[in-house]
Amino acid sequence: MAPKEKGKILIVDDNDGILKTLRFTLRNEFDEIFTIRNPNLILSTLKQNNIDVILLDMNFNAGQNTGNEGIFWLSEILKADPEAIVVMITAYAEVDLAVKAIKMGALDFVVKPWNDEKLLTTLQTARKLRLSKKELQQLKQKQQVIREEINKPETLLVYQSEVMKKTMEMAQKVAVTDANVLLYGENGTGKELIAREIHNNSKRKSELFSSVDLGSISESLFESELFGHVKGAFTDAKTDRMGRFEAAHGGTLFLDEISNLSFSLQSKLLSVLQNRQVFRLGSTQPITVDVRLISATNRSIQKMIAENLFREDLLYRINTIQIEIPPLRERGEDIILLAENFLRIYGRKYDKPSLKLNSPVSEKLLQYHWPGNVRELQHTIEKAVILSESNIITEKDLFFNMGNMASPSVAELFNLEEIEKITIKNAIEKCRGNLTSASELLGISRKTLYNKIEKYGL
Repeated sequence: MAPKEKGKILIVDDNDGILKTLRFTLRNEFDEIFTIRNPNLILSTLKQNNIDVILLDMNFNAGQNTGNEGIFWLSEILKADPEAIVVMITAYAEVDLAVKAIKMGALDFVVKPWNDEKLLTTLQTARKLRLSKKELQQLKQKQQVIREEINKPETLLVYQSEVMKKTMEMAQKVAVTDANVLLYGENGTGKELIAREIHNNSKRKSELFSSVDLGSISESLFESELFGHVKGAFTDAKTDRMGRFEAAHGGTLFLDEISNLSFSLQSKLLSVLQNRQVFRLGSTQPITVDVRLISATNRSIQKMIAENLFREDLLYRINTIQIEIPPLRERGEDIILLAENFLRIYGRKYDKPSLKLNSPVSEKLLQYHWPGNVRELQHTIEKAVILSESNIITEKDLFFNMGNMASPSVAELFNLEEIEKITIKNAIEKCRGNLTSASELLGISRKTLYNKIEKYGL
């Protein structure tokens, strides 16, 4: 079990003797002790180091005993960090000013010459308060990520096809390990659903599953989104912000469309995976993270590596196990199962609970190529539910690109007009819409081709 962190303290006093004495007295109470004589260095020291407690003298210039300097610097510290924990060091004559400092936001004060036991008790209390504040801040930031995840629409995994059963068997085997996983599949095949399934069947299931669509994050926001930032790191950084790696600590982080990362961002991600540490933007303080990484892509990473677009060493980090998600067109009757599932979901949503698919609609759904996969099917059924005027979904309620309908082959047909129609359609597609080329390929004149197009409604 790792030793409990004792935190960091900054002591600000213009007297070298006092600084040395305090450093010796507190050597076993804090992991790191920073001492400075010049108060002008306070803010830069705070920015460069994650200080937990500040012990601040009231006077810094020879002959000065008003305590106003301490009051001024307390104000500056709290402007920079309203959550800062400050304990004042004061002489007996300055007790009234020290009380004023407490009203301004200081936690407590220690009177010179101090009692070591009282000093240690005061600083231990200060350190515990700082820890509590940090934990509360982290909890609030983590709750924000949780709220974002909860508000995402839920879609259940529905399947009975053999190809999908094999995919899920692989996912179940991987889930019980802590191995990083790369999911490969076309857009809309349900990669995030399978990532969630892996998480829900893992030993991390009681912790957060956090998903990030890297395709929707600009390069300038990547570090802030994944690693977090500190207040003032850039113009709009008004407060500290926890990154997705921190939020998913102990749980699972899902990075969708990882192939969209630039080479430079791939290097930063690789560094985090190797060192298991993140640095918030604008901070030099490492934060240890423990996440199970699941990545997804619709592109061939191997091809990208060959084209020097993806780091091979990063692939080794994210690709302990690769799972390929089949496209919807290869899942057969799963199409109807999914359609009926979406019909129930949107029937409830739009107060049409008794909707059914008629046989011609089911046939159309099976014939369609589904280039957008499950996501396209979901949207198609939702539109059909909205437009339906009876309890039966009919062909007129379906709207999709009929160019993606699967056509029977010429060899399967015996009707001459159907054969001619399909042959002309295939010739036009082969010539990419160039009718002159298509007429030459078919061995007919352009005028004849125009007549055929009009005849068959092509």
